[in-house]
Order: sequence, then structure tokens, then C-alpha cells
Amino acid sequence: MNDWTGKRVLVTGGEGFIGSTLVDLLVERGAEVRALVHYKPYAERGYLAGHLRSGQVEMLAGDVRDAGRVQDAVAGCDTVFHLAALIGIPYSYQSPEAYVQTNVVGTQNVAAACLRHGARLVHTSTSEVYGTAITAPITEEHPLQPQSPYSASKIGADMTALSYWHAFELPVSVVRPFNTYGPRQSARAVIPAILAQLHSGARQIKLGSVTPTRDFTYVTDTAEGFLAVAVADRAVGQVLNLGTGSEISIGELAGQLIAASGRDAEVVVDPSRLRPSGSEVERLLADNSRVRELAGWQPRVTLAEGLRHTSAWVAANLDAFAPDRYQV
Repeated sequence: MNDWTGKRVLVTGGEGFIGSTLVDLLVERGAEVRALVHYKPYAERGYLAGHLRSGQVEMLAGDVRDAGRVQDAVAGCDTVFHLAALIGIPYSYQSPEAYVQTNVVGTQNVAAACLRHGARLVHTSTSEVYGTAITAPITEEHPLQPQSPYSASKIGADMTALSYWHAFELPVSVVRPFNTYGPRQSARAVIPAILAQLHSGARQIKLGSVTPTRDFTYVTDTAEGFLAVAVADRAVGQVLNLGTGSEISIGELAGQLIAASGRDAEVVVDPSRLRPSGSEVERLLADNSRVRELAGWQPRVTLAEGLRHTSAWVAANLDAFAPDRYQV
């Protein structure tokens, strides 16, 4: 467990699922945290509300597409964790240009600001950039396959971040989480989507394809990976997978979630939830040996334990979900 006392840190996307969990850990370890969050006119504070009341986190409203605002956010910070992104594969089919503007242009703005202000950058990628596994487990040398506009935009963002290392020697590390899950995740993701249906009393669980396999990593493990990479000198200029090295099919996962929730239900395929032909990623399985070697990170929360925690959180926050509606 590394100590962040006295370090000034920026987390872009700090009010999000992974971002807010990362902010929690940084505050616990003594960092002075600033969060750049997407502007909302109704001033909703979300998962950072408790930190704002205590004065432990400075929150700046803005947009990573605004280069000037990003410069303001990075100024005075030692380390920048760049998590702000437009996420969700289904919506990327509907609005691909928005993904390029936020994910690629936004990353360019963050990298340029880090270079100007002398901050170390930890950039967030995604396992979706690999597409369906050609070889498994997937190493960081696996070919990149843009099987959706979302994954294409993240490939562009990754290359933009790494170019600042190669061209300008900006200390950059790229972390590639594999299917992070846990409390605070939105209903667009498969685990909370299943749990919301279960805890609302549904007897049929509606899913898209149930055959793809995924490598699910609990959110606190992912956040710990960010922190480990940020202080590892050997991780500079590297791409590092954050995954468990274990896979499970969506169908098998649904069975485990039914058991974890204590409910009784059957799984049915909902055609509206299927990805377009050629876009479904059939297999994701991480090789995490590089991050183990260079940053000393390893996952600690088992899938069974993580699913129990997540099930309890969804049950306690069911009013935040719309179980009958497919969230893109």
C-alpha cells in the first residue's frame, strides 16, 4: 500500500464508477485530490458529495474537450489519472463522432496539459481495444481491433497518450482494465443490469448474447492497479493490463448472480440487446504478468466475493435503476 501524503493529484472523470473509487483510495492515503467532472447545471454531486462536505476533494466542473479548462485543472498537480471518457458500446453506434471528440481530442488536451505543467499521466484504456481474442490470454502485444466506434476511439486515445512519451518524454503509463465491476456501476453494464432485474423480482433475465467470455475485475482491485502503476518507474512508457487472468461466460455469470442474489429466474435472449454482426467481442482474458512484474499489482477480490458485494449494493440502491429498460 503506497503513501500519497502531500501529493497533488487530478482525477478526470472523478465522479464516475471507477473514478470515484479511485478518489476514495487517494483520500484515504493522504493525497490532495482535485476532480475534473462533467458540468451539470443542476449541481448534482454524486459519489463525491461526502468528500466535498469534508473539504477533502476539490471539484472542478468542465469538459475534457475544452483545452483551456483542462489546463486549469492540471496546473499544480504532480500526477493525473485520466479516466474521463464517453463510455458504452451501444451508444457509440448512435453517436460515433461524440466518442472521437471526447475520447481522442480530450486525451490530447490532457496530455498537452500534463506536458506543460510537468505532471505524470496515467491514461485509462479498455480491454475492448483488443476485440475478440486471437490468442489467449491476451498480452499487451495482442493486435488492436476496432470492433466498435467506442473501441476505435479508445485506440486513438491510447496512441495519442503514448505519442507524448515517444515524442516529448512525458511520463505516461496506459492501463487497460478488463471488465471492471462493483458498487456504483451504471445499469448499462451487464452485472448491474442482471442484478437490477433480479432484485426487482423478474423471473426472466433479459440478456444479449450469453456465449461471450469476460475477465471481470472488482473495482477496488482496478483502482489499486492505477495507484501501483502511478508510482512504478518501470511502468513509464508501458501499456499494462489490469485483469484477473480468469474468464467466465455471460451465461455462467448470470447463473452465479442468480445464486448471489438469492432469487429464482431463468435467462432469455433479448434481440434488442444483441450487438451488430461483427461487433460482438467473443472472448476477453487478460495476461497480467507485465503489471505484476513492473508494478507489483495483483487482484485480491474473488469473483464470488465481488458479486456478493455488488448484489448487496444494487439491492440497496434499486431506485437508481430502471430494470425493465435497456440502458445503452
